[in-house]
Amino acid sequence: METTRDLFVALARRYAFADLGALSPDPRIAEACEFGQRLLSLDAEDFAVDTKAVPSSLRRQARACHMPQTPREQPRGALESLRPAYGLLLEVIAIRWHRRELSPMIAAVHIAAEYLPLLAFEPHLGHAGDPARWPEGLSATGSRFGVIGDRECDHTKAEQSATNRTLRVAGEPSEGWRAYFDRQHSQVAGALAVCVATCRNPCTAMDWIAPEPRAGLQERARVALAFAETPLVRLRHAAPVGHGFGVPSPEEVLDAWERSRSTLGKSPVGAAAARDDGFPLPGLPSFFAAVAAAPIEPSTLLRGVSEHIAALIDG
Repeated sequence: METTRDLFVALARRYAFADLGALSPDPRIAEACEFGQRLLSLDAEDFAVDTKAVPSSLRRQARACHMPQTPREQPRGALESLRPAYGLLLEVIAIRWHRRELSPMIAAVHIAAEYLPLLAFEPHLGHAGDPARWPEGLSATGSRFGVIGDRECDHTKAEQSATNRTLRVAGEPSEGWRAYFDRQHSQVAGALAVCVATCRNPCTAMDWIAPEPRAGLQERARVALAFAETPLVRLRHAAPVGHGFGVPSPEEVLDAWERSRSTLGKSPVGAAAARDDGFPLPGLPSFFAAVAAAPIEPSTLLRGVSEHIAALIDG
């Protein structure tokens, strides 16, 4: 019969932070488990919460994925670069897959799809879509970006409202800043992709990017928009079945991803999804890296938290 210590270590190795935190009488372990659970749940508002129960190296990695809660908060975390956050998303997706927690896994895929255009824009912006640092060119003469009610603009009403808000939200109180990120920032990501990749009536909003790099961005942004419409991401919107909601099986997830890879493979950037890179959804890290035009790999942040908690258990 396994000892309590063996059980606790097994829970730590399985990333069962919530269960272990509730069972452990050691406040250090409970605090470290709370830290790990926030990461596993992708609670990006609280990644920067300080805790002495976790090594500083792990706290620094978490802060790089943190979403600032005020317009002037420093460091800028995920607004400086989304690459660490996408590394964490990939690690969460892999953990959820191995635990067969497919509903939260698909939710993580959906989050990745929503913000993917900003990953494509990051090399050109020099940041990850920080509303306090938008280029002046977005509002240049002749730009329709953020103009509400302009019928020549291909943005939806919701996107026009979001883009209008993003140009001024850095001057709002912290409450308005947080409300914007809760409801509108992901729409701005999609709106930027529309501007550079699919707009039928281009204005001057993207003229701040030179023609040659803009052509590469156009392709990567188009593929980012396409990813949001793939069978894999659409699993997030599965219709209710019976008296509950359908949760996809592993076979359904893999089938949806294979069909998604086929769709994405029609473009040079999307073809990266066809690589066998050893990930549970083969090619997903390679695809994100192709959209980012930069290396993106699963992080080891949660693994580090798990190993740290196991070490605390062993005393």
